Amino acid sequence: MNILNLVRKNILEMKPYSSARDEFKGEADIYLDANENPYPSYYNRYPDPLQKKVKEALAPLKETTPENIFLGNGSDEAIDLLIRSFCEPHQDSILILEPTYGMYTVCANVNAVSVQAVSLTKSFDIDLEATLKAIDSTTRIIFVCSPNNPSGNSLNRQSILQLLEQFSGLVVVDEAYIDFAESASFIALLNKYDNLVILQTFSKAWGLAGLRLGMCYASSDIITILNKVKYPYNINIQTQRLALQALDNSLRKDIEVKQLIRERKKLMSALIELPLVRKVFNSEANFILVQVQDAKAAYQYLLHKGIIVRDRSSVLHCENCLRITVGTPEENQRLLATLKEI
Repeated sequence: MNILNLVRKNILEMKPYSSARDEFKGEADIYLDANENPYPSYYNRYPDPLQKKVKEALAPLKETTPENIFLGNGSDEAIDLLIRSFCEPHQDSILILEPTYGMYTVCANVNAVSVQAVSLTKSFDIDLEATLKAIDSTTRIIFVCSPNNPSGNSLNRQSILQLLEQFSGLVVVDEAYIDFAESASFIALLNKYDNLVILQTFSKAWGLAGLRLGMCYASSDIITILNKVKYPYNINIQTQRLALQALDNSLRKDIEVKQLIRERKKLMSALIELPLVRKVFNSEANFILVQVQDAKAAYQYLLHKGIIVRDRSSVLHCENCLRITVGTPEENQRLLATLKEI
């Protein structure tokens, strides 16, 4: 498959903006090329537009190469750029598996791209037959969130592989919560599937949500297209510096992930014992989907007590469900004690 055949013609033919830092690579003594303020401060210079040092530090951890990495202002930037680059407005469509992360639809709407929605099964897994049947001549991208938001479970790996093999467009596997899962990342399969794209983030396991730094892994051809379309300096200097510090101390991330997984298991066991809880769905994320007797009333009571969760009752298959993020041991104990009062 020549992946470039999927790119919008105008994107393929456009000449990207060339910044001063694109034209010069390396280090110099005097920079008089970018119209910057020459007086030294922490931020007087533009950041590396391709974030080379961050990618070089990240690649070994993910067992890939810098050429296979795109860094965006959150994963949302990569989602937007993928739709913008591969879908013709008012003509093409994306396919989503509901319930799922809402930004796929938002980004499609912003780009005037239609959304085809296929329901996951009631156990929140891929209905492969229905998904394959829904694909038509307009479908350019399938978004698969695994572990899924809001249900928390990993989707069937074999079904995702079937989509990669039988669909000629892009299959985007959103792995925002992969660090909390037993299932393996799809990054190891990049060399096998040219149409595979993986999204990850520094927001969850790395604890850097405030930095807004997302990761996208794909073939070098796809990464080149994303770099062509993105804004010149999309990741600021401070974000790059703090990301490098985090990558240099990945052990801290691993320790916190193990602690959150332990807390998740304890919280799931305790929640199912509460009288108001009807069902606790299995989770491989850092949150738990819980069905209660009256989600709206439970949400309001928790809010009154200063505890914020997410009421997902309006979402497909999530009637009377709360999505609860796993907190610290102290926060989880306070949550349980408050729920017992209802």
